[in-house]
Amino acid sequence: MEDLRVYARVAPEQKLAIVEALQARGQFVAMTGDGVNDAPALKRADIGVAMGRSGTDVAKEASSLVLLDDNFATIVHAVEEGRRIYDNILRFIRYSMTSNAGTLWAIFLAPLFGLPLPLLPIQILWINLLADSLPGLALTAEAVEADVMRRPPRRPTEGVFSGGLGGFIAAVGFATGVLLLLFQWLAVREGLAWQTMVFTGVIAGRIAVALGVRSRQESVLRKGLLGNRFLCGAVLVTVALQLAAVYVPAFQRIFRTEPLTPRELGWTLGFGGLCSPCWRA
Repeated sequence: MEDLRVYARVAPEQKLAIVEALQARGQFVAMTGDGVNDAPALKRADIGVAMGRSGTDVAKEASSLVLLDDNFATIVHAVEEGRRIYDNILRFIRYSMTSNAGTLWAIFLAPLFGLPLPLLPIQILWINLLADSLPGLALTAEAVEADVMRRPPRRPTEGVFSGGLGGFIAAVGFATGVLLLLFQWLAVREGLAWQTMVFTGVIAGRIAVALGVRSRQESVLRKGLLGNRFLCGAVLVTVALQLAAVYVPAFQRIFRTEPLTPRELGWTLGFGGLCSPCWRA
């Protein structure tokens, strides 16, 4: 099985033996077929693919998928689309859990360092409603990466947090929380509108993280900002709503905010840039 690539005129039991031999070596096996004699191997394979036009009813019933156009290129396109969807799920997990971990660390550690709680409950609710929904959902529309079909297959037993994702969430989440505490301490020491700055800085940081997690190979500067129009729109809407929460009097009363000066806003945007993993080359 490790040396042979082509088999000719094989019997039904031999097709089944080939599938089982590959599975015994830890392979995830897909089997295509159209005849009655393919049914045992189609049933035994991890993914059985029957021909929709020329395939028999027995082959279709034994399969997991039915290829309606009988074109093997469709299988390649389906694999590419499946990998894109899986990558986008990982992007959402990476973005959401990293951002929330940073906020949780800051809220947990602030009293231990003698600092007031960085955020009010209504502000936390606004952050979750605004930053977790719009940019997070927009990440699911990210286009397929150029190298997606050159990657080796994932192991069937591989978990979502494998491949360094768990470590990334833990490390970047903790670093973001520490930066947020440092940012709060500096704002308090300088007598600035620290709570509004922290509130806005968390939003800015989450936007930066959303832009940074779009690719694990390229930074946001290399990938470009316009590759995902849904994300661009989500970022613009998020920025506009957050500015309204800071500068519109009616929203100021709800969120307990105050207008930020240009200096305070500059500090806040700088903090957002530091929170991003965009430095990755």
